[in-house]
Amino acid sequence: MSSESNQAEAEAIAPHLQQPSSRPQADHQQPESRDPELRNDGLPSQTGQLTTHLSPNAALTTATTPTITSPEIATASTPVTALTSATTSPPSANRQRASTAGPIELDTALSHPGSVRINVEGAFIVEHGSASPPQTPSGSSSRGGSPNRQESKDIRLPNHTAIVSHIAVDIGGSLAKLVYFSREPHSTEPGGRLNFVSFETDHIDDCLEFMRALKHKHQMLNESNIGPELCVMATGGGAYKFYDMIRDVLGVDVIREDEMECLIIGLDFFITEIPREVFTYSEADPMNFVDPSTHRYPYLLVNIGSGVSFLKVTGPRDYQRVGGTSLGGGTLWGLLSLLTGARSFDEMLDMASKGDNSKVDMLVGDIYGTDYGKIGLKSTTIASSFGKVFRLKRQAETEAEDSGGLSPVDVDEVLSSATEAGGPSTSSTTLPGNKHFSSADVSVSLLYAISNNIGQLAYLQSQIHELSNIYFGGSFIRGHPQTMNTLSYAIKFWSKGAKQAYFLRHEGYLGAVGAFLKRQPQNWGRRGSFDQATAMEARMNARTRTRDVDNE
Repeated sequence: MSSESNQAEAEAIAPHLQQPSSRPQADHQQPESRDPELRNDGLPSQTGQLTTHLSPNAALTTATTPTITSPEIATASTPVTALTSATTSPPSANRQRASTAGPIELDTALSHPGSVRINVEGAFIVEHGSASPPQTPSGSSSRGGSPNRQESKDIRLPNHTAIVSHIAVDIGGSLAKLVYFSREPHSTEPGGRLNFVSFETDHIDDCLEFMRALKHKHQMLNESNIGPELCVMATGGGAYKFYDMIRDVLGVDVIREDEMECLIIGLDFFITEIPREVFTYSEADPMNFVDPSTHRYPYLLVNIGSGVSFLKVTGPRDYQRVGGTSLGGGTLWGLLSLLTGARSFDEMLDMASKGDNSKVDMLVGDIYGTDYGKIGLKSTTIASSFGKVFRLKRQAETEAEDSGGLSPVDVDEVLSSATEAGGPSTSSTTLPGNKHFSSADVSVSLLYAISNNIGQLAYLQSQIHELSNIYFGGSFIRGHPQTMNTLSYAIKFWSKGAKQAYFLRHEGYLGAVGAFLKRQPQNWGRRGSFDQATAMEARMNARTRTRDVDNE
C-alpha cells in the first residue's frame, strides 16, 4: 500500500476515529507497566490474514467526563462493578459497524494515563451493529470465510464515561491485533465500545498507518500536540522486532509487556467479566454459552497461533508453559498455500468448509468396512490423514497412460498448476477424471490433521497436570465450526467426557487485551470496583465543594 493511499484511508477514517484503548480489564493489574526481557518460551505467534473489525465511521473519541486522576484514587484498589447478564446473539458475518463520534476532553486523562478505569456494567457483544442487547439471543453461529469479511465483534460498554488514553497491540508472526475504545455517535447515552482490528504482520506498515490516524485524530480534536502523551502497550514478538519502528513512526511511548502474562490476563478478563463470551461447542449444541465466573483456576490454555503453546494456569500471575508444538496455524497456512490456490487464511477455511476429507483420508471404514466398536472407533474415524492420496494419484497416472493421455510428469504439472491458479475456483480443482479429490478436500483433510493433533496434545497435557478445563485461544480458530468441533470432540473422546473444551468469541485478542490491562491501576477491572471508584470520586468532589464554600 502506497503512502498516498494510506493517507487517504487514514483521512477517511479520521473524522470518526476515537481515542485508542483496549478492552475492559482483568485481575490484579500493576499501576506501572513493566518492560520485561523477551522470554525464551515466548508464545508462537498468531495466524491469519488481514481482518478489519472496523466501520469506516468508527470514531476515536473520548468521554465528556474525565477519569479520576487524583493520586489517591489512581493508586486505589478499585475494581469494576459486576456485569449484568446482557442478552446477545452469537457472531454473524457481514455486520454493519455503528459509527462513533463525540466531544473530547483528553488533557486530564493523558496527563495520568495510568488512572483510567472502565465500567463494564451491562457490557455485551454487539450484534448486527446494534447499540443495545438483542432481545432474542440465538444459540448458534456459522461464520463465513470470505477474505473481505468484516465481522462486528465489538464489546458495547453502555455505562463507561471515563477517558481511555492508550492503544494495545499484540504483534505475532502472522497477525498484528489492535484494540481501541470509541464512543457512540449521534447518541445522548453514555458509554462506547471496544473495537478490534487485525492486520497481517507482513503489512505492518498498514497497522502503523492506522495507529497514526488514531493519534492524528486525537491531535485534531484536542487542538494540541498530544502525541507524546499517548501510549502504546505492545506485546508479542513484534513488540520487540518493531519496537523502534513504532516509536519512530508514531512518536509515542511504547511499553512492552510479557506475551505469556498478557495472554493469561486477557483470558481471565473474558472469563470473569464479559457475558456470552466463553462457550462450549458441539455439533448438537454449537454455542452453549458459559456464565462469567470468578472460579476459574486451575486451567490449561492452548494458544494456537503460527505454532502452539500449552500454558498451565493456577493463578493470576501463576502460570507455566508446559509444552508446545510447531505444527499449528502456520503449518496449515504454509502447506495449503503450496497445495491449493488459496491466498489467504480465511479463503483456506472457506475452502475447507466445502471439502470432503473421506476422498483424501483413509478412514476406519475403509479398512474394516464398518465401525471398530470394540475400541470405540466409528467407521468415519480417520485412520490415516492423506492415506488415500498415493493410491489415487497412481490410479490417475495409470488411467492417463492407458488412454494415451497424461504421463506421471503431466499429472504433477496439473497438481502444480492448481497452486498457481488462485481464486475461488481452486476449491473444485481435481486431477484428470472426476473420481479424485479437490483442493477443498485437501484443505479439510489438513485442517483435521492439525486440529486432531493439537486436540490430543492438549488432552495429554491436561492429563499430566490434572487439569479439567481447557481453553482454546489464538487466531487459528477464528470461530471456524470444523476447527472447534474437531478440538472439542478430541478432548471429549480422549477424556471420556471428563474434561471440557472452552472457546471464546475474541479468541485472537487475548494478548492485546492483557497488554492493555497491564497499564491500569492495581485491581482495575475486577468486579464491584466501579462503585468503589464512584464513591471515592464523590467524596473527593464533596471535599472540593466544602473548600470552595469556605473560601467564599
